[in-house]
Amino acid sequence: MTGRRTLALVAASTLALSSCTSLPSYTEPQALRSFVRSTPTEEAIAPVAGQEPDLLLRDFFAASGKPIQNHQAARAFLTPDAARRWDDAASTLILDRIDLNAKAGATQNAISYVVRGTVVGALGPGGVFSPDHGDFEAEIQLSKVDGEWRIDSLPAGTVFERVELRNNYSPEELFFFDPNQKMLVRDRRWIYKGQKSMDTSLLSLLVEGPKGPIAAGVTTEVPVGATFAGNDKGVYRFNGFADLSSEERHRFAAQVLWTLAKSGTQGPYNIELDGTPLDPQAPVLTIDDVAEYNPNATSGSVSPLYAVGNGSLTLVDSSTLTPVAGTLGSSGRVESADISGDYVAGVIVDGEGAGRQSTLVAGPVNGSVESVLQARTLTQPSLESHATALWTVLDGRTIARVARSTSTNELSQSEVDATKIEGLLEPDGEGGEGSSISMLKLSPTGVRAAMVIGGKVYLAVISRPAAGEKMIANIIDIAPSLDNTVVSVAWQLDGSLVVGTANQDAPIWRVETDGSAVTQLPSGNITAPVVAVAASANTLYVTDARSVLQLPINSPTTAFWREVPALQGVRAVPVVGS
Repeated sequence: MTGRRTLALVAASTLALSSCTSLPSYTEPQALRSFVRSTPTEEAIAPVAGQEPDLLLRDFFAASGKPIQNHQAARAFLTPDAARRWDDAASTLILDRIDLNAKAGATQNAISYVVRGTVVGALGPGGVFSPDHGDFEAEIQLSKVDGEWRIDSLPAGTVFERVELRNNYSPEELFFFDPNQKMLVRDRRWIYKGQKSMDTSLLSLLVEGPKGPIAAGVTTEVPVGATFAGNDKGVYRFNGFADLSSEERHRFAAQVLWTLAKSGTQGPYNIELDGTPLDPQAPVLTIDDVAEYNPNATSGSVSPLYAVGNGSLTLVDSSTLTPVAGTLGSSGRVESADISGDYVAGVIVDGEGAGRQSTLVAGPVNGSVESVLQARTLTQPSLESHATALWTVLDGRTIARVARSTSTNELSQSEVDATKIEGLLEPDGEGGEGSSISMLKLSPTGVRAAMVIGGKVYLAVISRPAAGEKMIANIIDIAPSLDNTVVSVAWQLDGSLVVGTANQDAPIWRVETDGSAVTQLPSGNITAPVVAVAASANTLYVTDARSVLQLPINSPTTAFWREVPALQGVRAVPVVGS
């Protein structure tokens, strides 16, 4: 659903936003400045003598992407009175582009412009990006001061183009823990580049804790009230950690070290908690000391490729197909599957139409599988890490989780609280049956879930309201610009999504976890719809209207997809084992 935002100015600056979705508005100046603690390292944009009003206005929007000192660079484009009145921290909107049109009635000393653009998101406290989609419109008035054009009336809040976000901010990652404290989870933030100390900015944010949608699904080893004191002659000093156990200190070390390492800050790292080394046995640490928490641990490993085709699950090896042992390799009725290690979950279908029945089965890849549950339709199963549980959607509406005991292999089913999705599944009021969940894929950490509902891709966080309970929370339309064409989705190891669509001109996309970028992938020889996508550490796989294709990750935009050799002439669904 596309919203419209109209910002208008009458005399004093006023702001009106209206839409079916809403953008955040913040009253505190931390949206962009809470982590900016040093002087800029680049020359600021400034007004040019004799500059025409439209060019000055464009430079103002460019300068608005530089947040230091209450947007001092942007305030230089305002009259002294407007500079005092402008509430730059009210909100921060990111537009795809900015268009200017002069209004009638301009004089030699005064002119007004209507500013329009398409909203792609908002930047909130701590550098959290929130995707959105809607129309922006504002009126800005300029007048001459000592013969030079200056802005004398404008709305509250900051607005700049997406290109300025990319020019002035860097997407970085903080790391928090999944609820089981076994895996590090990425929390993507946008940090201003024009400062000297990216490392201390990130550690300040790490101590502040998770923000935005991901906060509902992660934990941290930072105690309440703890602080980061800064980098003192190469030593990162933290206070308020005295009560942590040795295990908790080690996990906190993993959060700090991987946050620093992923930002490009070179080790080794000297870290002190309350005046003592974080690890008394190793005063200087490297990421090797926390290697078990490597968020990219599987990036260098080879993930086996399987395929579901002609009703059977097969292992794809070079130019040969080997059916797995048992029912899944021989029944001829397999519709979908997921594999983690040596454990498999699959859907077997009997009958058609009203008599259709789908059965979820699970067990060892090359062993005997057991029936778990039944429904008319079941989405492709999605396994948690180490196959501790599997998820599927019954009849397009009911999300089920089946937990597996790793000691006894016993299975127990529970329904996931998905009440926050119900509004997305309701009929449209025009006699339709409403949307359904056609696909659900868990992230590698199990903290997020990507879902395809009614041609859109949604991202949600898996929260734990109480012990043993699971809830789908903080649901976001992560790529509204794809406009109801989404057919399939899969996770990449770096936390991004690969999305297949029915759009013949743009059938395959990469979507960042925070929705800040939706990037078309090479697609010269793909024929939409892309009904299945999968990703290993090094390769992308798709099933288009004709066959199963593969492409190395990070290929140039002109690259062509090639058929998977063993699957030439076979239309199948690729399944990458984890």
